[in-house]
Amino acid sequence: MAPAQRTENENPIRAAADRLLRGEIPPGGKCDIQTLAGEAAVDRTAFYGTRPCAHFRVEFERRLRTLQQAGEIPDPREAQIARLKAESAKLKERLDHAGQAIDELTDFRTQALARLAAQHEELVRLREAALGTSRVSGLPAPRTTVIGTCS
Repeated sequence: MAPAQRTENENPIRAAADRLLRGEIPPGGKCDIQTLAGEAAVDRTAFYGTRPCAHFRVEFERRLRTLQQAGEIPDPREAQIARLKAESAKLKERLDHAGQAIDELTDFRTQALARLAAQHEELVRLREAALGTSRVSGLPAPRTTVIGTCS
Protein backbone atom coordinates (compact mmCIF):
# COMPACT_ATOMS: atom_id res chain seq x y z
CA MET A 1 0.00 0.00 0.00
CA ALA A 2 1.32 3.41 -0.92
CA PRO A 3 2.16 5.82 1.92
CA ALA A 4 -0.48 8.30 0.75
CA GLN A 5 -3.13 5.56 0.72
CA ARG A 6 -2.05 4.37 4.18
CA THR A 7 -2.25 7.92 5.61
CA GLU A 8 -5.69 8.37 4.07
CA ASN A 9 -6.85 5.12 5.71
CA GLU A 10 -5.32 6.03 9.08
CA ASN A 11 -6.65 9.60 9.31
CA PRO A 12 -10.23 8.60 10.25
CA ILE A 13 -8.86 6.32 12.99
CA ARG A 14 -6.67 9.07 14.41
CA ALA A 15 -9.52 11.60 14.23
CA ALA A 16 -11.92 9.19 15.97
CA ALA A 17 -9.32 8.45 18.68
CA ASP A 18 -8.76 12.16 19.27
CA ARG A 19 -12.51 12.78 19.58
CA LEU A 20 -12.96 9.95 22.06
CA LEU A 21 -9.99 11.06 24.15
CA ARG A 22 -11.40 14.62 24.23
CA GLY A 23 -14.58 13.21 25.74
CA GLU A 24 -16.73 13.37 22.62
CA ILE A 25 -18.34 10.00 23.24
CA PRO A 26 -21.25 9.06 20.95
CA PRO A 27 -24.54 8.04 22.59
CA GLY A 28 -24.34 4.44 23.74
CA GLY A 29 -20.57 4.37 23.30
CA LYS A 30 -17.60 4.30 25.61
CA CYS A 31 -14.02 5.41 25.39
CA ASP A 32 -12.88 2.01 24.15
CA ILE A 33 -11.68 0.13 21.06
CA GLN A 34 -15.17 -1.00 20.07
CA THR A 35 -16.42 2.59 19.90
CA LEU A 36 -13.19 3.69 18.19
CA ALA A 37 -13.72 1.04 15.50
CA GLY A 38 -17.32 2.10 15.02
CA GLU A 39 -16.45 5.80 14.82
CA ALA A 40 -13.63 5.14 12.35
CA ALA A 41 -15.78 2.71 10.30
CA VAL A 42 -13.15 -0.02 10.69
CA ASP A 43 -13.75 -3.63 11.69
CA ARG A 44 -12.95 -4.03 15.39
CA THR A 45 -10.86 -7.13 14.75
CA ALA A 46 -8.42 -5.00 12.74
CA PHE A 47 -7.16 -3.58 16.06
CA TYR A 48 -5.97 -6.94 17.46
CA GLY A 49 -3.11 -9.34 16.88
CA THR A 50 -0.90 -8.63 13.89
CA ARG A 51 -3.61 -6.90 11.95
CA PRO A 52 -2.93 -3.53 10.28
CA CYS A 53 -4.52 -1.33 12.96
CA ALA A 54 -3.11 -3.11 16.05
CA HIS A 55 -0.62 -0.29 16.67
CA PHE A 56 -3.55 2.17 16.91
CA ARG A 57 -5.09 0.10 19.70
CA VAL A 58 -1.81 0.14 21.62
CA GLU A 59 -1.42 3.90 21.07
CA PHE A 60 -5.07 4.60 22.00
CA GLU A 61 -4.85 2.54 25.21
CA ARG A 62 -1.55 4.21 26.16
CA ARG A 63 -3.01 7.70 25.68
CA LEU A 64 -6.14 6.71 27.62
CA ARG A 65 -4.02 5.40 30.54
CA THR A 66 -1.94 8.59 30.50
CA LEU A 67 -5.10 10.71 30.74
CA GLN A 68 -6.50 8.55 33.55
CA GLN A 69 -3.24 8.75 35.50
CA ALA A 70 -3.37 12.53 35.14
CA GLY A 71 -6.85 12.46 36.70
CA GLU A 72 -8.73 13.11 33.49
CA ILE A 73 -11.40 10.65 32.49
CA PRO A 74 -12.66 11.32 28.97
CA ASP A 75 -15.70 9.02 29.27
CA PRO A 76 -18.38 10.83 31.32
CA ARG A 77 -19.86 7.52 32.44
CA GLU A 78 -16.48 6.31 33.67
CA ALA A 79 -16.03 9.61 35.50
CA GLN A 80 -19.46 9.22 37.08
CA ILE A 81 -18.65 5.65 38.11
CA ALA A 82 -15.37 6.78 39.67
CA ARG A 83 -17.15 9.63 41.48
CA LEU A 84 -19.90 7.33 42.75
CA LYS A 85 -17.37 4.75 43.95
CA ALA A 86 -15.50 7.45 45.88
CA GLU A 87 -18.76 8.76 47.33
CA SER A 88 -19.82 5.25 48.29
CA ALA A 89 -16.50 4.63 50.05
CA LYS A 90 -16.86 7.92 51.92
CA LEU A 91 -20.41 7.05 52.99
CA LYS A 92 -19.30 3.61 54.17
CA GLU A 93 -16.59 5.27 56.25
CA ARG A 94 -19.14 7.67 57.77
CA LEU A 95 -21.44 4.74 58.50
CA ASP A 96 -18.61 2.89 60.26
CA HIS A 97 -17.86 5.98 62.36
CA ALA A 98 -21.54 6.40 63.19
CA GLY A 99 -21.72 2.74 64.23
CA GLN A 100 -18.72 3.20 66.50
CA ALA A 101 -20.25 6.33 68.03
CA ILE A 102 -23.52 4.49 68.66
CA ASP A 103 -21.65 1.64 70.35
CA GLU A 104 -19.72 4.10 72.53
CA LEU A 105 -22.89 5.98 73.49
CA THR A 106 -24.70 2.73 74.28
CA ASP A 107 -21.82 1.69 76.56
CA PHE A 108 -21.87 5.12 78.22
CA ARG A 109 -25.63 4.87 78.79
CA THR A 110 -25.26 1.42 80.33
CA GLN A 111 -22.52 2.67 82.64
CA ALA A 112 -24.52 5.77 83.59
CA LEU A 113 -27.59 3.69 84.43
CA ALA A 114 -25.48 1.31 86.51
CA ARG A 115 -23.97 4.27 88.41
CA LEU A 116 -27.40 5.81 89.02
CA ALA A 117 -28.71 2.49 90.33
CA ALA A 118 -25.68 2.16 92.63
CA GLN A 119 -26.14 5.73 93.90
CA HIS A 120 -29.84 5.09 94.52
CA GLU A 121 -29.04 1.95 96.51
CA GLU A 122 -26.49 3.92 98.54
CA LEU A 123 -29.06 6.64 99.29
CA VAL A 124 -31.60 4.05 100.40
CA ARG A 125 -28.99 2.38 102.62
CA LEU A 126 -27.96 5.71 104.14
CA ARG A 127 -31.59 6.68 104.85
CA GLU A 128 -32.26 3.37 106.55
CA ALA A 129 -29.07 3.73 108.58
CA ALA A 130 -30.01 7.27 109.57
CA LEU A 131 -33.42 6.19 110.80
CA GLY A 132 -32.06 3.37 112.92
CA THR A 133 -29.23 5.20 114.70
CA SER A 134 -30.65 8.64 115.11
CA ARG A 135 -30.09 10.46 118.42
CA VAL A 136 -33.33 12.23 118.03
CA SER A 137 -36.17 10.33 119.49
CA GLY A 138 -39.72 10.74 118.54
CA LEU A 139 -42.20 12.48 120.84
CA PRO A 140 -44.66 10.34 122.66
CA ALA A 141 -48.11 10.28 121.27
CA PRO A 142 -50.39 12.83 122.91
CA ARG A 143 -52.65 11.56 125.66
CA THR A 144 -56.21 11.72 125.15
CA THR A 145 -58.21 12.85 128.12
CA VAL A 146 -61.81 12.47 128.34
CA ILE A 147 -63.51 15.40 129.85
CA GLY A 148 -66.41 14.17 131.68
CA THR A 149 -69.54 15.87 132.67
CA CYS A 150 -70.48 16.30 136.24
CA SER A 151 -73.75 15.10 137.22
